Amino acid sequence: MNSSLNSARRLLEGQCAIVTGGNTGIGAAIVEGFAEAGARVVVNYVAEAEKADALVKRIRGNGGEAVAVEADVSREDQVRTLFDAAIKAFGGVDILVNNAGLQRDAPLTEMSLDDWETVIRVNLTGQFLCAREAAREFIRRGVNPEVSVSAGKIICMSSVHDVIPWAGRVNYAASKAGVAMLMKTLAQELAVHKIRVNGISPGAIKTCINYDAWMTPERETRLLELIPYGRIGHTRDIAKAAVWLASDESDYVTGATLYVDGGMTLYPGFEDGG
Repeated sequence: MNSSLNSARRLLEGQCAIVTGGNTGIGAAIVEGFAEAGARVVVNYVAEAEKADALVKRIRGNGGEAVAVEADVSREDQVRTLFDAAIKAFGGVDILVNNAGLQRDAPLTEMSLDDWETVIRVNLTGQFLCAREAAREFIRRGVNPEVSVSAGKIICMSSVHDVIPWAGRVNYAASKAGVAMLMKTLAQELAVHKIRVNGISPGAIKTCINYDAWMTPERETRLLELIPYGRIGHTRDIAKAAVWLASDESDYVTGATLYVDGGMTLYPGFEDGG
């Protein structure tokens, strides 16, 4: 992780965070950002165990604490196992980052029911299952003012496609729109328990999941036409936002979606009047 996060050191000191899909891409950047901010981190993964293990080794080598736990977030029993492992390793859970997600792209007329259901199950149902388990733990434990002024924090990873339609990916866009309303409803329901729930909606970020969109200078140029700020985002941009939302620095923020997108949701095609 870039040293630009060093100023966040200790913001999450003494807290345990679960980051689903934490071994690659945005998830891995959040894991490293949280570790630098002092959190003990559970790196959840469902594939590529070697990347999770390497990330844990790197964090420990830098003096942090982390464990890797395999679990499919779309499976209720495995979500419970994930939280049990976190509590066993670190004594509790203070932060959940609902980051696990996937794409199975196809035109509507060619999209199979399995493509639809798999994406909804992981991207949306997985966030519900993890948030439910986190809320149960937060409510059981209550506020520990020596750790945080909140009983717990949940960050739901969405996408700019929770508001921008995306042809050829109706399953993905629908799942992310669902995440946006899931987040708001959870925030409304859980606020009485001093649990904060917020969302992050990344725009174009350089990860393997969208490699085809920026893999050549020509494609990158076309993509930049959609980004008023003039650059494609980096995973550390999302990590810094997640550290802030998970910390007491954002204590009065709940039910909000932070669009980290370089202005993609500003509809740049209308910048000259349309």
